[in-house]
Amino acid sequence: MEAEGKMMNPIGCLFVRPVWLQRGGWAAAMRSRPSGGWGDGGARWRGAVRHWPRATAATTVRMSTARKGDSVEDSVREASEQQQQQEQQRRRGGRAWMDGASGEAASTPKNFEHRACEEAIYRWWEETGRFSPDALPEGVPHMDRRPFVIVMPPPNVTGGLHMGHAIGTTIEDILVRFQRMRGRPTLWLPGTDHAGIATQLLVERALREEGLQRTDLTREQFLERVWAWKQSKGGYITQQLRRLGASADWSRERFTLSAEMSTAVVEAFVRLHQQGLVYRGSYMVNWSPALQTAVSDLEVEFHDERGTLYYFKYPVADGAPDAFLPVATTRPETILGDTAVCVHPNDARYARFIGQQAVVPIVGRRIPVIADEYVDPEFGTGVLKITPAHDPNDYQIGKRHNLPALTVIGKDATMTTEEAGGRYFGLDRFECRQRLWKDMRAAGLVLKEEAHQTRVPRSQRGGEVIEPLISTQWFIRMKPLAERAIEAVRSGQIRILPERFEKIYYGWLEDVQDWCVSRQLWWGHRIPVYYVNGREDAWVVARSAEAAAQWARERYGADVRLEQDPDVLDTWFSSGLWPFSTMGWPDESATDYRRFFPGTVMETGYDILFFWVARMIMLSVALTDRVPFETVYLHGLVRDAAGRKMSKTLGNVIDPLEAIDQYGTDALRMALVTGCTPGQDIPLAMEKVEANRNFANKLWNVARYVLNAVPAAEVPAWRLAEVAQRAAELDGQRLPLPERFLWSRLNDTIAKVSAGLERFAFGDAGQRLYDFLWDDLADWYVEVSKVRLRATAGDAAAAAQRQQTQQTLLLVLDRFLRLVHPFMPFITEAIFQRLPFAELSHGSAALMQAPWPTPSGTVDSAAVRSFERFQQLVRAVRNARATHQVEPARKISATILLPAESAFREVLQAERAVLAALAKIDERALHIVTDRGDAPAADRCAHLIVDDELEAFLPMKGLIDHARERQRLQKQLQRLHGDLEVLHKRLSAPGFVQNAPPSVVQDAQARHRELQETLDSVARRLRQVESDAET
Repeated sequence: MEAEGKMMNPIGCLFVRPVWLQRGGWAAAMRSRPSGGWGDGGARWRGAVRHWPRATAATTVRMSTARKGDSVEDSVREASEQQQQQEQQRRRGGRAWMDGASGEAASTPKNFEHRACEEAIYRWWEETGRFSPDALPEGVPHMDRRPFVIVMPPPNVTGGLHMGHAIGTTIEDILVRFQRMRGRPTLWLPGTDHAGIATQLLVERALREEGLQRTDLTREQFLERVWAWKQSKGGYITQQLRRLGASADWSRERFTLSAEMSTAVVEAFVRLHQQGLVYRGSYMVNWSPALQTAVSDLEVEFHDERGTLYYFKYPVADGAPDAFLPVATTRPETILGDTAVCVHPNDARYARFIGQQAVVPIVGRRIPVIADEYVDPEFGTGVLKITPAHDPNDYQIGKRHNLPALTVIGKDATMTTEEAGGRYFGLDRFECRQRLWKDMRAAGLVLKEEAHQTRVPRSQRGGEVIEPLISTQWFIRMKPLAERAIEAVRSGQIRILPERFEKIYYGWLEDVQDWCVSRQLWWGHRIPVYYVNGREDAWVVARSAEAAAQWARERYGADVRLEQDPDVLDTWFSSGLWPFSTMGWPDESATDYRRFFPGTVMETGYDILFFWVARMIMLSVALTDRVPFETVYLHGLVRDAAGRKMSKTLGNVIDPLEAIDQYGTDALRMALVTGCTPGQDIPLAMEKVEANRNFANKLWNVARYVLNAVPAAEVPAWRLAEVAQRAAELDGQRLPLPERFLWSRLNDTIAKVSAGLERFAFGDAGQRLYDFLWDDLADWYVEVSKVRLRATAGDAAAAAQRQQTQQTLLLVLDRFLRLVHPFMPFITEAIFQRLPFAELSHGSAALMQAPWPTPSGTVDSAAVRSFERFQQLVRAVRNARATHQVEPARKISATILLPAESAFREVLQAERAVLAALAKIDERALHIVTDRGDAPAADRCAHLIVDDELEAFLPMKGLIDHARERQRLQKQLQRLHGDLEVLHKRLSAPGFVQNAPPSVVQDAQARHRELQETLDSVARRLRQVESDAET
């Protein structure tokens, strides 16, 4: 709804409608939303309003023509004022989403409408260049001018936002916002990965819908299709990252298959080849029959599935007709490719067979019986069939014993063997399994079958069973690279956090295998290898076809024909260059390379420590002779509240966009990082997101209270810098106790949050923010301030205290907003823009560029202890009121007893009005005494022993409806008796204590004691009420 001449801004508050907009209407003010970002995921976002100049009474006058009679001086002065305002507007960037918020319009809205303002706030940040490393806080000392650099782990260009992205993006954004506010030139460089297999699959699926296969197109035609898809759909994930508040420098966005990245990839491959680290060979790989390519270990998922363990006889050659070795296998079809039978060398059952020969069932081929310590005598029969061509463990045994490798399953997962009369040739591997087993049963070779739980390797993309195959591929020798990568961490050049992952890192690299980097795909970086005249034994690695041709002509003569290898490089190869290729490498004179490489932090999930992090380190030291970053921080995986992996099968997936739509980005970010331990998995439920939405609401409500309590017109006259300095120094006794307590707690919070972010303890830092807002500011100081702000007009002392309270509220809110901002950027920016002095105080139009607060004063521990004692007294009185069922609005009388020499007596006298208000005591009936004889008789009061020298006496006569209280207590007693009886029967049941789990028994016993104590307490209270009623 609109008011005449006014409109609602995206935060939900009224502001003055600019004159031009009154004339032009809404149509001219609307902008189209970016595709794939706001507006998707279930919420229809309102288009953001274009930026417009602030419209005040003064600017409206200046918009008119010069008035008759104006002097030249007036005109010059007016022109100068207009120039100054335009310059101020340029710096502000035109905050259309909050214009009118700084005291020019209606009061702060009741609620923070995240749906209405997050897009507009983010767009304002981005369009005014605030994510650039050169966008630093203005006019403030910078703690550290060294750049702080994070390169964003590139999400797949095909991807949609999931909780893995959400936790990583949140942590990285917290770090960069924190360092940016500290004055460091901060670069968070974003980008996307071309995701070879995933992207190619999507386009092939689209082709099938047209009735086409990839092979129906030429390679060039297919790649044109993929690039067209990337152009139309590829920006979706980056728009979603914007919804998370990612303050990345999008002007530097990179793509792993761009021309610049391709140059880096080719150069890297050529240099590695020159170092003798690239070779072509035949080794075992993970083969995807559906994708028709080798895939990395990360693209293989192992599923626990119910299968069958097949037991059969392996005949012994030249022995008795019934002589055999019992063997068990889960894959009978691979029997056709067996080249040995293997037992443990210390297994006495089979020692006599070692060195003899066995006969392959059905096939009749003779193979040796060998011994190897790999065999587990306890599994199955203790005898293994060895198929080096189709099992990675058998492949290693085969290499140790020089066994031949017979390929019997092809790349299409059909049988290729001509043995056994060719009866199995062309069969699907699983069909062959059934037919071969049937034939073995007919031959009397089957012993038995039993159900067996087995781990089945399946393709992450297609879901089909992966086939281990020996294939000719391109490899990189990893041992030399791994040695340098290990030294980089051991020497302290790189630290890995949490430190426990260093052991895992070393373990992987010390046992590293050569890296298969070739993939049988079309979408990706084509391997820069050129074959000469169709010969696979004559090839050249070159930076271009021209360079390859020149080399070939020099070696083979002018008449040569070159053909580039059709395979592409593993996606992890290009992403392994990410920290330096994104900065302009191999041009080491590039500005970004010289300024921002090496980076500062690499933040990612612990699950890709080897697949990505270790490879980045290895490639960086090999190609640049420098480590790629100083620190690796590994976050855990986001799981459901029960600690289970989120999956569609379990139905426990939380969509981050749905959480954002329902509760806001700030709530999701805070939920992901609070209560978490570095490197540990993160349990998450929507209830946790909702709880953090409540935290955001609390912050908004506190800010709304402060802004309504502080008249904006008075602020400029307060000389806030002096006020802030005096408050930060705590100024001895000049500040009252509540203020000294609050500033001390704030200084402590600033120190702990800063230290927490420095050591990547995001959970600890977030919890401290939560505690300060709820426990210190909202629950206590805000309540204290309400008493102060009701000061009687005309009382100079009260008026001075009122102003001091207003100043404290405003200054503490300002500092707290800056502390919370890295965690909850949207709501804090929205509140900051409403502070009446924000830009003047910090020299920045945006909170994200305001200086990080520092604890400029020490913590007054004595003041903290004294106020905590005050809190203890208030809580004791409140608890007594609740116990005695005193009506909430009814004030009571109270006598406080403490020693005459106690310094706390002065505190109580000074804060008498606050104590009375917070504890609902009639201030006229509040007595502070030092002589026990002046206190009421304890047996006629609620007598509270607060601590070893502080007591309170609360006369309750006449405050309680005894009949109603007696009835309530009797009902409570009856219920407690019933609960106790049920629990007593359970504990007394035959065998319960002996047979139930100890933890269950202990819980039941503890609950029994708790119920008994509660019953005794209620019974005593009932006797007291009945006694009071009689008198």
